[in-house]
Amino acid sequence: MHLGAGALTLARYVGATRPGSRQRAVEVSDEVAAAVRTTLPLARGVKVPVQVADAREALARLQDANADRVVLDVFAGARTPAHLTSAELFAEVARVLAPGGCLAANVGDGPGLAFARGQVATAASVFAHVAAAAEPAVWRGRRFGNLVLVAAGVPLPAAALARRCAGDPVPARVVAGADLARWAAGAAVVTDATAVDSPEPPREVFGRR
Repeated sequence: MHLGAGALTLARYVGATRPGSRQRAVEVSDEVAAAVRTTLPLARGVKVPVQVADAREALARLQDANADRVVLDVFAGARTPAHLTSAELFAEVARVLAPGGCLAANVGDGPGLAFARGQVATAASVFAHVAAAAEPAVWRGRRFGNLVLVAAGVPLPAAALARRCAGDPVPARVVAGADLARWAAGAAVVTDATAVDSPEPPREVFGRR
């Protein structure tokens, strides 16, 4: 289940590397969904139904244990909407995941990583196992960037993830377990009542002046 379809980039990757996978996507913008259908059609044999809806509302309508993987990659402009960052949202994801399933969420943040720490603490309040991956410069707070948060009710293959990410053309560092808990120590769990949109990237991140 892809929450935030965009141009279906990840869905295309799954279709190419894991043929036959059953996929669905949710996209809030009818214009985006229509543009993708007409301008960037999927490869033959890859079928990804796209539902035009708010991601959280679509998630709430799904049955329990409905998906092996949930990818949360929703941005309004360059920010993740507040209602997709809370413990209540993560609890809905946990309900929808099948046993052994996991969540992968795209988290944008800048120096200090206060928002990302809050997202880790929030995920850990719902899921027993959490890991996060990011480029070293993002971990050190040197620039605005993205972290990939992975959460599950079963142990994650953190060592294997670390090896794969370290060998990537753009290497990333994976932090998990007690190390990640220490990194996020003191961060408050985000609820629907306290949630805010993710931080606005600096103008230069997207070449804006």
